[in-house]
Amino acid sequence: MFKLFDLTLLINGFPMQEAKAELQNILAIPEENYSRFIEQKKTEIVHFHLSNNPFYRELVGSNSFANWSDLPILNKKNLQKPLKERLSLGYTEKSVYLNKTSGSSGHPFVFAKDKYCHALTWASNMYRFGWYGIDFNTSYQARFYGIPMDFIGNRKERFKDYLSHRYRFSIFDLSDEVLEGFLEHFKTKKFDYINGYTSSIVLFAKFLQKKDIVLAAICPTLKVCMVTSEMLFKEDKLLLEKQFGIPIVNEYGASELDLIAFQNLEDEWQVNSETLFVEILDENNQAVPNGTSGRIVITSLFNKAHPFIRYDIGDIGILDEKSTLKKPILKQLIGRTNDVAILPSGKKSPGLTFYYVTKSIIEDDGNVKEFIIKQTKIDLFEIEYVSDFELNTEQIEKINQAVALYLQPNLHFTFTRKKTLERSNRGKLKQFSSFL
Repeated sequence: MFKLFDLTLLINGFPMQEAKAELQNILAIPEENYSRFIEQKKTEIVHFHLSNNPFYRELVGSNSFANWSDLPILNKKNLQKPLKERLSLGYTEKSVYLNKTSGSSGHPFVFAKDKYCHALTWASNMYRFGWYGIDFNTSYQARFYGIPMDFIGNRKERFKDYLSHRYRFSIFDLSDEVLEGFLEHFKTKKFDYINGYTSSIVLFAKFLQKKDIVLAAICPTLKVCMVTSEMLFKEDKLLLEKQFGIPIVNEYGASELDLIAFQNLEDEWQVNSETLFVEILDENNQAVPNGTSGRIVITSLFNKAHPFIRYDIGDIGILDEKSTLKKPILKQLIGRTNDVAILPSGKKSPGLTFYYVTKSIIEDDGNVKEFIIKQTKIDLFEIEYVSDFELNTEQIEKINQAVALYLQPNLHFTFTRKKTLERSNRGKLKQFSSFL
């Protein structure tokens, strides 16, 4: 069968056959030999960048290293300098895969991957999506993502969608009239799977719930839904499963790296240990035991064009106690390190705690479609929400009580009902922001 998707990658210079073969070789390494494979890859990539990347050599302060734990932690601020100053010798902006991060952490930057490394990313994506019977060459994707609004950018993205066998639903306007239009497409198109930002897919599910429609009943070709880029809460997952009538798969990735974790068929968040090495570190950059929360720090084992070695992605998470080197399991993704609320008592709390506490109360009756929380003062939080009706005094009082119980008393909230919430230029919804 003609494989348009593979061909497109090949035309763009990504050696897919070699990458797929390498991935299969890595997958075949038995658990008892995996430690040797990881150590060898870590050493190779560090030596390569110390020899070929002046930016990384300067960061390390030496052209050799003795201990992995002595290597510096790379962060997004380090990378906010022109890309040509960060590229390895022998690579140019024309010879690599270029992209930029979304800036959801507040530190956007341009990054590069060599073509082979990016081919491995695609091979890894294809392998994991394949667990659910999805083939990028033949499966038709319903894509819930942002899209450039300028004419040329928009046409370019639509053409890419055509080559990639997907139909894009633009998520900048998610009013009921627009969602009604989405529904019509599901009635007439034979979609195999849904992929996109969690918040917009959840909003579509709430719309279906209101209309008492199960998506798989009107689009019987649907097999699975993969959500990405934003937190998936347990209740939302249950809602999606009920309204879509298909398995819901949670994906965690970063454009500058790869797919980091992908829900496997046993309902575990399996970490990508083939192209990445993931560490969980405390504030002193020491590895924490599995089962303990810490900063997620990742090494890209194959990217020679640009160093991502011990790179602090800006998230906090926990590896499961049953993790092994070959099969690490992400037990929990807690949120971003820069989304921490500082309370008058001195307590620090992940911003998502507020989101979680208020969410459980606000959404009881399905009136509130979505909301965001902003901390503007040490004791003041602004909640912006989209709903059919204004929140009543009883609901607001319930929120105050829950926050007093879970966090601390005497915090103040303002509630502003809006028609739509502000999303990033890519269509992401930032659920909690601190402006302190």
